[in-house]
Amino acid sequence: MKKQAIFMSALIISFLLIAPRAEAKPPDFNGGVLNEYTYEEVFFLTGYPIKFTGKATVSEKEGKGQLTSTYKVTLTSLAGDKLTRSAVYVSDLDKREDKGQTTAQTTIKSFSEKVTVGAITYTLDDYQFSQGAVSDNRPASDYYSGNIVGRKIYKLTSKDKTKKLEDITVHVSGRNMGYENFWGATETQIMDNEIMTQYGQAFVTSKVSDSKSKTLQYEAHNPSLSSFTGGHAVVSKSNMIGEYTYDIPYGAGKGTIHLSQENVPKIERLIVPKFRDLSTHWAKDNIERLYSLGVFDEKSQFFSPNTPMQRYQYTIGVLKAVDIRVLEQPKKSKVPKKAIFNDLNAKDLDYPYIESAVEKGIITGVTPNLFNPDGPITRAQGVAILIRALGMEGRAPSPGYRTNYVDNNKIPSWAKDSVYVATELGFVSGDNSNRFNPHDPLTRAQASALLVRFLDFLESDLKQNYRDDILFFE
Repeated sequence: MKKQAIFMSALIISFLLIAPRAEAKPPDFNGGVLNEYTYEEVFFLTGYPIKFTGKATVSEKEGKGQLTSTYKVTLTSLAGDKLTRSAVYVSDLDKREDKGQTTAQTTIKSFSEKVTVGAITYTLDDYQFSQGAVSDNRPASDYYSGNIVGRKIYKLTSKDKTKKLEDITVHVSGRNMGYENFWGATETQIMDNEIMTQYGQAFVTSKVSDSKSKTLQYEAHNPSLSSFTGGHAVVSKSNMIGEYTYDIPYGAGKGTIHLSQENVPKIERLIVPKFRDLSTHWAKDNIERLYSLGVFDEKSQFFSPNTPMQRYQYTIGVLKAVDIRVLEQPKKSKVPKKAIFNDLNAKDLDYPYIESAVEKGIITGVTPNLFNPDGPITRAQGVAILIRALGMEGRAPSPGYRTNYVDNNKIPSWAKDSVYVATELGFVSGDNSNRFNPHDPLTRAQASALLVRFLDFLESDLKQNYRDDILFFE
């Protein structure tokens, strides 16, 4: 096998293989938002919205099939009102490796909440809570959703001992949905609150979304007397946006309140590409972005963009691009490891990526015993690998459908669902005659462009679908 040179620098190894997937999660279930310094939420039990700000701490601990989440806040309003809260939730996790899914059942373990507004104190006396969630753990991205129900009962006391105040009951129902992968994560939470007071009934809906993303950004290098002209950086951003809509007939009436908090971005500079055969090539930016990430990393100064992309290098590049962990190998074994395909070498540095890709159902051999590592990756194969990594091939219509391509009948049956979904997502399109040409090889330039569109999907398209489409268009 002619081995492609894929040399990972220490920087890229650290960035791609050690950095965890992004995680996003709104703090608790009250519609609040936070950044590194400030947490804020709005309180409605007085009949009028009161914004509280202050500090919040969030911690999670997982072990023995349970996840314990702890939230603590200490807040004040501009008028000097005070809000303190502590809540501990316990989630029982059932990880079904055979199904590639995880279910979680969450209950409240302990709670305390006290809000003092003027002469009246609201104390959370009883809190019933239940959440059920399921996560579909796909190779390139996890997707999850949950449903929430609960009830809170607040005891009211006044400094005026002659004033009798009745309990306030809040019925809670909601849902959350999200995704997380190496390039980004978003969780959007929608909570409906029905507030029952001695003065009447009120309704408050909170919508909050926590988003984290990593984007590739080109950084110019202006001096002309230099060994390079510019390079790329990974910019990590995170922010929360929230919205409260309320209808309080006995108090504030109807209204909407928006909240927003943003964290300070983090910047990581990447290695600088120095290919000599890309100066005027249409795929120059795509190729240099992937090179900077260590996805396709050549020792040569020539990338050869118009030559076919090999199956071995393309598969490894996809797994590195989305930070898919390789299968762990036994540290000590007297029996030499045998490759799963006869034409692969188990001792090759990047061989574990191929084994992981096969184990996760992302790719198969050309025969049960052969992988054909040096053979060109075809358009159908390249698209199928990406959609399988996303786990979205099942989003195609029921069998029997036709794609809109003129050469629909030439698309292999095993790739048809992936081609359909990839077209809908904007990964691929037909040529000038609207032909997909499934058996044509992908050039190294075309493969790079396809992978960059795939990464853009993980960086931004999922975020729009899980945040903007839900918050602004539902």
